Amino acid sequence: MTQRAYLVVLLLCLGLMCPLVTGIFMDKLASEKLCADDNCVNTISLARAEEDYNAPDCRFINIKKRQLIYVYSKLVKEKDSGEFWAGSVYGEQCEDHMGTVGYFPSSLVSEQHVYQEANKTLPTT
Repeated sequence: MTQRAYLVVLLLCLGLMCPLVTGIFMDKLASEKLCADDNCVNTISLARAEEDYNAPDCRFINIKKRQLIYVYSKLVKEKDSGEFWAGSVYGEQCEDHMGTVGYFPSSLVSEQHVYQEANKTLPTT
């Protein structure tokens, strides 16, 4: 092997041992959540936003007043924390048909229709 090939192999090995990108660890919002099924994929309810909400980080979703939100899980409130639900919102554009999923404060919405009870308690990950 040439000297250049050895250098490339050495740099690759160093890169694998010392990754350049590190993650940012965020505090858990809750230890448990309530869902309608074991995978939290079935819709619990339909809620309507009473106010606008701007997401503080990537775990949350932006919602606009009067926007409909499909709720998939409800975090079990712990002391000194707010109560958050997980759901999806759909934009007005046709390319937004998949929706955006994330958390939002439950105090900013009103449930319009309950599809099924959230009676399964599961740990959050």
